[in-house]
Amino acid sequence: MIKYQLETHSYEETEALGQKLSKYLKVGDVILMNGDLGVGKTTLTRGLARGLDIKKNVKSPTFTLIREYQDGRIPLYHMDAYRLESSPDEDLGFDEYFNGDGITIVEWPQFIKDEVPEEHMSINITRLSDEDRQIEIKLHGQKYENRDFGDLV
Repeated sequence: MIKYQLETHSYEETEALGQKLSKYLKVGDVILMNGDLGVGKTTLTRGLARGLDIKKNVKSPTFTLIREYQDGRIPLYHMDAYRLESSPDEDLGFDEYFNGDGITIVEWPQFIKDEVPEEHMSINITRLSDEDRQIEIKLHGQKYENRDFGDLV
């Protein structure tokens, strides 16, 4: 497993990091987003979407479970599994997304941990202060470990 650790010091820097990270992503990538409520998971996702040339406004999928953005150079599937805490056995077709034609981001992945592919990228965001965030990116599996993430850090 390869790990990168970064810090951002504003909402704009967190979004810019997502945009920078997007240039290293490929079809079929699965990103697990971890962090407390309001820490910046959707902000980072918004940056990823901008980097994929998605024009639609990226919103948290908390109440819809999955938001699909098809208007970029690669489709983006943004999931929020938080509401599945009480019904983890429900078959919602996650495999179709994980093995599909886009990039899948899952917030609160611990609630669907049995569905998550072994090879994935995990991003943990920790609040250091009102503005500052520590962002840890872990690459799990050959698919990611063999990829050059160049100037990410």
